[in-house]
Amino acid sequence: MKRLIFILFILFSGCLVAQEEVPFTLDDRDRLIRLESEQKSLRNEMNSLRNEMNSLRNEMNARFEGVHARFNALYWAISLLVGLVIINLGYTIWDRRTAIHPIREKLKDLERDKYEIDKKMVEVEKIKTVLKEMGESDQKIAEILKRTALF
Repeated sequence: MKRLIFILFILFSGCLVAQEEVPFTLDDRDRLIRLESEQKSLRNEMNSLRNEMNSLRNEMNARFEGVHARFNALYWAISLLVGLVIINLGYTIWDRRTAIHPIREKLKDLERDKYEIDKKMVEVEKIKTVLKEMGESDQKIAEILKRTALF
């Protein structure tokens, strides 16, 4: 029986506690008003920080666009210089080839002339040999050869 009374007491006390109203005081109301005002000020501060971040981001984008433009100008300048160097090398090679071609032709002509001169020199040497042999047997030819310093 004691148990039954104890269980009933617990059940009734639980019902009594559940039915009690929590009083809403003026302090609670003031606290809520302060929280709302602080929340509004925080929201305003967050909005101002967001706007400041947006303006900084826009400023950084503008700076990056300036840097990008400078890099583009540098890229074009380097490309132009490389192109000019390649054109200059091509012109130099072409000029050397065109300047060397006539020299090669003259060299071929000179070699051909040298061969002919060498051939004629052999003939002249043969003639000298013949004249010397004739000069040994004929006095008149020997005197002519001495006067011309060939003998």
